[in-house]
Amino acid sequence: MTIASINPATNQTFQEFEPLSKDDVITAIDVANTAYQDWRRETFAQRKRCLLKFAELLRSSADEYARTITLDMGKRISESQYEIEYCAKIAEFYAHGAEQFLADQPMDVEGVKAYIHYEPLGIVMGVMPWNFPFYQVVRFAAPNIMAGNTVMIKHASNVPQCAETIEALFHRSGLPRGVYTNLFIPTEFVETIVSDDRVRGISLTGSEPAGAAVAALAGKHLKRSVLELGGNDPFVVLEDADMAEVIPQAVKGRMVNAGQSCVASKRFIVVEAVAEEFLTGFKEQLSALQMGDPLDEETTLAPLSSESAAVQLQNQVQASIDAGATVRLGGDRPDREGAYFNPTLLTDVTPDMPTFDQELFGPVATVYVVEDEAAAIELANQSSYGLGGSVFTADIERGRRVAEQIESGMVFVNQPTRSQAELPFGGIKNSGYGRELSHLGILEFVNKKLIHLGAV
Repeated sequence: MTIASINPATNQTFQEFEPLSKDDVITAIDVANTAYQDWRRETFAQRKRCLLKFAELLRSSADEYARTITLDMGKRISESQYEIEYCAKIAEFYAHGAEQFLADQPMDVEGVKAYIHYEPLGIVMGVMPWNFPFYQVVRFAAPNIMAGNTVMIKHASNVPQCAETIEALFHRSGLPRGVYTNLFIPTEFVETIVSDDRVRGISLTGSEPAGAAVAALAGKHLKRSVLELGGNDPFVVLEDADMAEVIPQAVKGRMVNAGQSCVASKRFIVVEAVAEEFLTGFKEQLSALQMGDPLDEETTLAPLSSESAAVQLQNQVQASIDAGATVRLGGDRPDREGAYFNPTLLTDVTPDMPTFDQELFGPVATVYVVEDEAAAIELANQSSYGLGGSVFTADIERGRRVAEQIESGMVFVNQPTRSQAELPFGGIKNSGYGRELSHLGILEFVNKKLIHLGAV
């Protein structure tokens, strides 16, 4: 297994890391379990101090950590800077809110005095992706650390500098050894960890195949699991929407992180009455994106995370073209160094094409023209995924009605799907199960224990 930092803007390797042995993994579990025995009894006040210190440390060297993200996986530097600040906010949210979220909950049952008492479970494992290499880790680790669990992380093999930096930050924040552990391990060691009785849960953010494998593993060993998987988010544009507002939001929704986001807008479903205006404006604004060095503030289109990611996307796009899709823009890679892909706009994609229900992870948008609102809803739901979605309309009440009919874990009216510490994040269908962020995120890996005190 290769664990290496490869700058996707140049495809140059600048650091490699040695994977742990199986014995190293067993030792790490021992340490995490020992730490759990004390951490589970630690006060909320002490846990809070550690997380607030973590947020402070993030902000104190935000530019340095943002640069690490960009060098590891190619994100535009401004997006990396935003990610660091967002992680600080998530840490603060759980630091301040955990004690309230986990307070005993009285049961309103006539003639009975009872309550729900929340307790940590033990060691929980996170298998994390590369596309938001700080955020994905922090949104999993922060609530679990505040709940009294100890955390072990297998990060993506192409963002090892980020993985190492996050662990160092948690240690500098005052967490005892073993409360947070980074693991440079091959995939086959995941079962070694999950099969251990001291490990009580696993959370994965990643692809649908990876999620299926982890779900099977968790089921085999009777462990709690949370899956945040892929998406093929619809972006529904109704005929009363203002194109001057919609089109910039469409570009933003699709091109965030160079299109490498599970909740990026991917299927643009536009009612026929405004379709030509939308297509013309969308193509014009996509064409204006400036490809370049992601460390350059002027760049508006960064490379993909790796050469292999760019090759995979090219294969997916070409499959649609070969099956009859119309290329309105792009469709190929530029003649330049690095894992870049041209902004691409496809139309005439039909359900029989192989990419109709695949997640295209990159700067590729597909536009579908439909007759009316009912047809838009039907097409939006014609997907095996159900993560996020958007509805654009001048009538907010109409937007609410349409949003309630879209089969998805999250739907946003007049804005692309996004995340916020205070709001739950998660999907349905092949996009996974469970929720992260908000008060729901801290309840996934705790024991919701009933305490019954008898009749009153």
